[in-house]
Amino acid sequence: SDSLVVCEVDPELTEKLRKFRFRKETDNAAIISECEPLRPASFFVFSSVFLPQNISPEELKMELPERQPRFVVYSYKYVHDDGRVSYPLCFIFSSPVGCKPEQQMMYAGSKNRLVQTAELTKVFEIRTTDDLTEAWLQEKLSFFR
Repeated sequence: SDSLVVCEVDPELTEKLRKFRFRKETDNAAIISECEPLRPASFFVFSSVFLPQNISPEELKMELPERQPRFVVYSYKYVHDDGRVSYPLCFIFSSPVGCKPEQQMMYAGSKNRLVQTAELTKVFEIRTTDDLTEAWLQEKLSFFR
């Protein structure tokens, strides 16, 4: 449900996402976030940034744990079939098979809040880090002409 919020977004992460959205660089870059329970409330904790390392989807998948969920905001240089170039911001929910059910629920119940906070429309999910490839991402983005 859209109203379910398990974790709130850390204001520091909100600001980093805003700056990331308006960055001038044209290389691939990513922010990886994880949910970390803090008392009295739970927050998304800013985990990593790759700027401006031109990180490929294959390199990005190496940064994701195989048995723990993560949220990735990925700025990707996408070359369209007609030669146009765009730089879509993609939200990738890495929700690997085999992670703890409580983690799975915490992330699934928090995904919409982070997507809304980051104002993203290209939202994808992977169930294994092996799915995150250049071909997979280009196929997903081909639906957004």
